[in-house]
Formats: sequence, C-alpha cells, structure tokens
Amino acid sequence: MKNMRLPAYPLITHDPYFSIWSFSDKLTDRWASHWTGSGTGFCGFIRVDSKTYRFCGDYKGVEAAEQLAVEVTPTRTIYTFKAGSVKLLLSFITPALPYNLDILSRPLTYLSFDIESLDAKAHDCSIYFDVSGEICVDNPGQSVLWGHHKLAGLRLMSFASADQKILARAGDNLRIEWGSAYFAVPDSSDTDCCINLNNTGRGSFASTGKLPDEDCINMPRTPQNGWITMAVAFKLGKVKKASRFMMVAYDDIFSVEYLNRKLPGYWKRNGKSFSSLIKEAASDYEKIKAECVKFDRELFSDCCAAGGKDYADLCAASYRQAVSAHKLVADLDGTPLFFSKENFSNGCIATVDVTYPSAPLFLLAAPALLKGMLIPILEYAETTRWKFNFAPHDLGTYPLANGQVYGGGEETEDNQMPVEECGNMLILAGTLEILCGDSDFISKYWKTLSKWAAYLKEKGYDPESQLCTDDFAGHLAHNTNLSLKAIIALGVYAEMASKRSMKSEAAAYRKIAASHAKKWLADAFEKDHYKLAFDQKDTWSQKYNLVWDRLLNLGLFPESVAETESAYYAKKLQKYGLPLDSRKTYTKLDWIVWTATLTGKKKDFDTLMNPLYKWIAETPSRVPITDWYETTDGKQVGFQARSVLGGVFIKLLEDKSLIKKWLKHK
Repeated sequence: MKNMRLPAYPLITHDPYFSIWSFSDKLTDRWASHWTGSGTGFCGFIRVDSKTYRFCGDYKGVEAAEQLAVEVTPTRTIYTFKAGSVKLLLSFITPALPYNLDILSRPLTYLSFDIESLDAKAHDCSIYFDVSGEICVDNPGQSVLWGHHKLAGLRLMSFASADQKILARAGDNLRIEWGSAYFAVPDSSDTDCCINLNNTGRGSFASTGKLPDEDCINMPRTPQNGWITMAVAFKLGKVKKASRFMMVAYDDIFSVEYLNRKLPGYWKRNGKSFSSLIKEAASDYEKIKAECVKFDRELFSDCCAAGGKDYADLCAASYRQAVSAHKLVADLDGTPLFFSKENFSNGCIATVDVTYPSAPLFLLAAPALLKGMLIPILEYAETTRWKFNFAPHDLGTYPLANGQVYGGGEETEDNQMPVEECGNMLILAGTLEILCGDSDFISKYWKTLSKWAAYLKEKGYDPESQLCTDDFAGHLAHNTNLSLKAIIALGVYAEMASKRSMKSEAAAYRKIAASHAKKWLADAFEKDHYKLAFDQKDTWSQKYNLVWDRLLNLGLFPESVAETESAYYAKKLQKYGLPLDSRKTYTKLDWIVWTATLTGKKKDFDTLMNPLYKWIAETPSRVPITDWYETTDGKQVGFQARSVLGGVFIKLLEDKSLIKKWLKHK
C-alpha cells in the first residue's frame, strides 16, 4: 500500500502498551505517539556531506528531509526520503507472523536504514536515531532509570521506570510503568551510543555529526531541558550504498494477570531470558526480514484476489492494529492465551463481542490465537464464580483478567449481553470446527456450549430489552439482527452436534433454527427490507450477522434476504459509508465490511466498500483507525486502535481453499 493516506501509521505495534504510531502524513510533521495520543518522542537525523536533515520527529532548527513515499504492509511501514544527494529508506519491521507464535510474541521491532546515492557518487553519511523516556512510564513526570549493557556482539541501552508498578493498575487511557525498554545495535567501531538530554544529544549530532562524549549523569527533568533519550549514531563514512539496523524491544516481565495468576509473554514460556531473545533476534534479522516480505506479499495477493487492490490496502492497514490490540501470553501449562483490550472503549480485557468482529483474521491466519481468545472465557464460565446460564461479556479491565466487570460484574444480570455473547461464543467455536477442523477443542467445552445453546433456544429469537455489541446505541428490545445471531448460532450448534454423531440433538436444534428463520422472514419484513426491531415500523439496520449463514453453508435463510437488504442499503449510503441503522448516521467500519460481504457479489461489495475507502483517505480524525465514525463528515465518534479491524478480513473466508492453505502455512 504505497502512498495511501492513512489516519495514522503503525511504527512499533506489539500490544496495548508497546504500540507507537505516527499521527501525520509525514514522519517529520509530528512527534510519534502511543496509540492513546500520549507523546513518545522518536527523533531521526541523517547527515550528508556535513549537512544534517531530519527524517523523524518535529525537532526545530533542522531541515526536514523530503519524504518521497510511505508504504504500509501487514508487517512493515517503509518511509522513503531524499536528503541532499542521498535516498534513505527507513523501515519499521514488526514480525507479527501469525503462523509462528514464538516470533509473533517477541516484543521487538527492527528499524532498518538503507542509504543509496542518487548521483552515483560517494557521500559522507551518518545516521542518528533516539527514543525518549516516555516509552517506559505512564506520564512524563515519572522518574526513569537507565543503563548500558554489552551482550555477545551487541550494545544495549535500557530505560525503566524508577518505581516499578507491575500489573498494579487497570484502566483504558494508561501507559506501561514497569519493565524495561531497550535499544540494541550490533557492536561496531562505526556505532556510538549515548544516554542524554534530548536537547543536548540531538543538538550535538545536528551541529557536529557526533554524540556527546559521555552520558549526562545529572539529568534534571524539566520542560526547559527536555526529556532523557537513548540515542544511536551510525558513522557510515563515504558510501554509495549502506545498510544498518537496530532493534527496539520491551521486557514487561509479567504481561497479564489471569484469575489472579501473573502470566508472562508467550515467548518466555520455556524459561527463555530476554538476553536470549535479543541475541536470537539479532542473528535472525536477515531471515526474519525476508520472511516478513514473503508473508506480506502472499497475504496482500490473497486480499487483492478476494476484494481488489483497495480492499487489500485496507487489510494491510488493519493487520498490525488488529494483532497489537492483544497480548499473547502463556498459561502455566504453556497454553497460548490471547487477551484483547478495548482501546478507548472501556478498557475491558477479553471482551467476547470484541473477539467476535476480530475473528476473521485469526480464523484465516492463526486459529490458535482465536482459541487463545475463547479459552479464558470458557474456563472462567466453568468456575463457580460465574453464576449465570449465559456467556460472560469480559474478564475484567486490562491488564487484569480476574473476572467480569462490565454491567456490574458477576453479581448482577443488569446491563449484560446474554443473547449477544452466547451467540458469539457458539458461532466462533463452531467456525473453528467447521472451517478449521478443530473438533478436540469443541469437545472439551461441550457441556458449557450446550448450556448456552439451550439459553438461546429459549431466549434468542425475540430478545428482551438488552444490549448487543452495538451497546453505544443503548438497549433495544426485539432486535432483528440480534435474533439473526441467535438463529445462526443454533444452526451452528446443530452442525457441531452432528459432527459428534448426536443425531437427535442435531436434528432438534436444526429444526428449531429453521423454524425460527422462517418466522423471522415474516416478522422482520417491511415492504422492501427488514426492520431494525420486530415491533418498529419504518426502521432498518445492517444485518451483518447474516453473513455466517452463507460462509458456513448453513442454508437457514434464502439468498433473497441478503439480496433484498443489499439493494436497500445502496439507497441509504452517505458520503463516507452506510450508517449502522436508521437511528443515527454514524457507522461501524467492521460491520460495513461484513454487510458488504452478505451476497458474495462483487457489485454489492464494491457499492458499500467504495465510500469506506474514501473515508480512510479523507477522515479528519488523525488516530489509529477508529471503527466508529460519522458517515456524513468522516469524524471519529469514539474508539481507536481496536482489534475489531481483524473483521475486515471476512471477505477472504468465502474461499475455503484459502483457509486450507493458511492452515498448512509454515
């Protein structure tokens, strides 16, 4: 995706704490930021023939290099600059390879610097890059400790909060305040490292091409003196071509607390040390870089084939955001658990109705990660702490997954989403078996899944006044789209029962689902479309839940339902997309893509998707992609950097050969 304008560009994207973005078209227009918008200063200079140019950060007094291009692929963001007679390629490489959980879980991003002369002459070149201390604290007023280290041919620098508060707080708009951030570079005579005040180190290199002779020991933290930074300088000499790389990594010690046990990142599960990870990552650099290029090309090609280049661009822009809104940890027995965070929503962890829209990416590329999202919910529901006969909504507030907090927690049924979450869990469990062939997983939790199916059999068809995943719109009784979810979930349960040779159970639930589907067709229909709620005339809504009927070959609804709805939606389009329903003009990005996929016809898909592509390029809200925005003016309503963008990959699930191919991927 070259030179497609995005609301924000991913730079270092691993998890809800280690997630740094550029919120501007040019990397020199603003300082980089944590996904929350809190500043995380990155500064980069290139010095060519005694003249210094700035290629990263809004450092005053140094001329900005000319940004020629920016390209975003699933695992890389690549900037191209012109500085004097030299071209610089700066690549942020986050190897989130979905079929290699060891690599994906490494909290480490490579920065590569590739220089090439534009006039075939050799030029004297040096490169400088730094990061400020905000990377390891919640706010800039917190004190930071620092250090230098040497490790098997590598030079390291580290930052750590002076007051280590490991898993001490839970919330939404928070940054990490424990563990250590690292810069790591190959040890070489042409490489200098220094920890200093940013106005000192940056100023020294900008004017002389050199770092200060020694670290700044007395480091007052005042706005006048600036923030502490760790900096690397590569003195390349006279070159026509040159390449260097460095690594930015974060050791968070413990990542998530799950049912009162503190769990480390997945990469640590066999006792691996952080020093081992750094050494392996350095030695694997060329191999992993090549693997990222290969993966990016393959996924982009599949997305192009499924929905066209614009669709592939959207998928490329969504991939790292969807992955990095989670944390991959290892349970005590090594089981991978994949915890989501509701970024700028309410901060909940392991939210079922966030897992549901994000699932298509993981069904396609990493079913183990989808299982890692479902297991914590299923295990929690099977404890004595969960007292209801429907599925939980969440497991707490990130990073503490110790029990549901939404809607009053486990002690009350108020403000729960019983039909929503039961439907979500059954559909997702079923897709793991139907599309991915994972029967053992389903069998382990069959008793709990059966209990939720029984709940939907009784309560699902005509939901009482309750919330659904679109909870920002408030309670709604007789919700036809929620009813669709329940009907499809019962059909999925029948399929799972059939695979277990439970013939009578399968037949009974299939009969109920089919009967409810037939009744739905009559109760929800109004003239030329289907209503928002059974009892509300002159209303409509996106019936995105219907998509699973076709994708899973359930055959509960005639094709005419999707065709009728799609024709109606085309009449309701606004400048930047299809509103969620007749109540408001705002929309949800993920649901637009699901709704566009209802019929499987290219014309219907393009009709709904083209305004969305336009919105991506024109929205005035410069944040990691929001999934909740106004279709009239393109402004963000709420949410950003959320995992639900994994839902844009749903179009690829139409091709069952793709699913089989990715299941075999190595």
